[in-house]
Amino acid sequence: MHSKNILYRDLKPDNILIGENGNIKLTDFGLSKINVDNYYNSNSFCGTHAYLAPEMFMKTGYGKSVDWYTVGAAFYEFLVGVPPFYSEDLEQLHYNI
Repeated sequence: MHSKNILYRDLKPDNILIGENGNIKLTDFGLSKINVDNYYNSNSFCGTHAYLAPEMFMKTGYGKSVDWYTVGAAFYEFLVGVPPFYSEDLEQLHYNI
């Protein structure tokens, strides 16, 4: 997606599907941005809290790196069973991230 200048911003296990031929498919492009080059800088706070990259909390701007963070967070959950830094208390979750 990045080579097509798409910033996804909401990668999480719920949005990752496996097709009938075994290919991975992504769903829910509602928070995506198009025409995003390597110098794009956003300040929008969006996505699913447990998977938000630290850059979103720091409000210093972010680009495609947030998608790479969420890839790691999704793999972590696949291996461990919960997202990294997880807490049921939303304030504590934000602090942990």
